[in-house]
Amino acid sequence: MSKNGVRGYIVVAILLALFSVIAFAAPFSMTSTFWIAYVSGVIAILLQIYVFSISFSKGKGAKSKFYGFPIARIGVVYLIVQFALSIIEMIFADDIPAWVAIIINVIVFAIAAIGCIAADLVRDEVVRQDVQVKANISNIRSLQALSAGLPGMCSDEALKKDLQKLADEFKYSDPVSSDATKALEADMAVQLNDLKNALGNGDYDAARSYCGKLLSGLSERNRVCKLNK
Repeated sequence: MSKNGVRGYIVVAILLALFSVIAFAAPFSMTSTFWIAYVSGVIAILLQIYVFSISFSKGKGAKSKFYGFPIARIGVVYLIVQFALSIIEMIFADDIPAWVAIIINVIVFAIAAIGCIAADLVRDEVVRQDVQVKANISNIRSLQALSAGLPGMCSDEALKKDLQKLADEFKYSDPVSSDATKALEADMAVQLNDLKNALGNGDYDAARSYCGKLLSGLSERNRVCKLNK
């Protein structure tokens, strides 16, 4: 168990002890309403273990943990509200009917549970979209990296300028791929490798041909990207 987990259990134990001392040390009437209030308070305290678990232990990435804060905040607000409600219900245990206490506490619990579930769903969707975006930009990033190293492989100044232009076009092109661009990107990946091999072999004529094809292919990809916006 991590140090944060141990600290969390200690805090929960302290809160539970404090709540129990208040409940049983004060001269409250131990009616049905008192016990409903006490059990509801204990549930709110113990539930913090689960709330903080899904808030920060479930997510593996920094963004996931960041979006876990709203879930934890809902749990804390629920704890504070239920703690106050339980104390009030204990104070007026003789005057508040048990059924009223049950309804109030169940409503508070339901609101908190729905809030936590909704926040957790939002967090999962944000993380899913983040993973999808990273996957969608991986293709063009690899092409950018490959094209950036090509000018350094060429000693012909005119061709080097064309290669630098190609690298710049890749650098400033739309980084997000789609189903409509994947085929074009696959062709460009092959052509970039062929261009790299041509430069390595000193075949500058073939390199110029590949460079021209790549510029045309990249222009077509950018056009397709705009159409799919």
